[in-house]
Amino acid sequence: MDFASIDPTTIIYNLMIAATPILYAALGELLVEKAGVLNLGVEGMMIIGAICGFAISVETGSSYIGFIAAACGGAMLSVIFAVMTQYFLANQVASGLALTLFGLGLAALLGHSYTGQVPPQISKLDLPILSTIPVFGKMFFHHDFFVYFSLMLVLFVWYFLTKTRLGLVVQAVGENHDSAHAIGYSVTTIRFFSILFGGALAGLGGGYLSLIRVPQWTEGMTAGAGWIALAIVVFSSWRPWRLILGAYIFGGITILQLNLQAIGVNIDIALLSMTPYAITIVALVLMSVNKSKKSLGAPGSLGKSFIKVS
Repeated sequence: MDFASIDPTTIIYNLMIAATPILYAALGELLVEKAGVLNLGVEGMMIIGAICGFAISVETGSSYIGFIAAACGGAMLSVIFAVMTQYFLANQVASGLALTLFGLGLAALLGHSYTGQVPPQISKLDLPILSTIPVFGKMFFHHDFFVYFSLMLVLFVWYFLTKTRLGLVVQAVGENHDSAHAIGYSVTTIRFFSILFGGALAGLGGGYLSLIRVPQWTEGMTAGAGWIALAIVVFSSWRPWRLILGAYIFGGITILQLNLQAIGVNIDIALLSMTPYAITIVALVLMSVNKSKKSLGAPGSLGKSFIKVS
């Protein structure tokens, strides 16, 4: 075992790539939960985004059009969840689980003919001056556009939630939907569009998996990434900036276990593969010990259906 062969620069570079799809999905779910909705269908929306993005990019020859299709695919699937939970008042947990199962099955059907194909490549951005900085240039300034876009979206969501009137309304709906309705806000409409936005970002995360990180179409390629995104929202205490830390920790563990395999560490491959998920569970348990839902930062009406009485 030659630990000296592990290059920290390469690990950090790959870490950012591995974390990006998780960050997209977690950011979308955070906004959905801020509006008071618990959507467990993130995995299903990601896999639909992955196949929609892959298929359209192959057919059109443009990965950028593929990313638009990935976002649209995730958003379209989220409409099912939005209608069921906001208009028919179906149970959010059951509906989210059904959405994941439906998404996985539909993606497998749609992607059957695309197995083995390769999507168009997306070039890296060589940022002037920054990309030539020794060590740091390779780690942070030689990525594709969508890595930086994910970080810009974190800034956008933070600003939207804390500095804009509409963002404060979204949070008010999530904290107490009855009070928000009483002062004239349309709870159902706000939640509906929040779910669509979350679905679009989950689709983008799936598109990043199939178009850049892998890049190829493989049935079930999300491999639990949607569930990790859900956990990271809790890990972040529903704060946008903390999502970056959670996503990058998960990405780092994933890349590290791959590097340990490469140098021949004598650990069962299944144990290495489960490490990121085990670390996430441990982190959530430690955060939850002796803490109430409110002290964790969860919105007060999270998971509660809104029933209009007047």
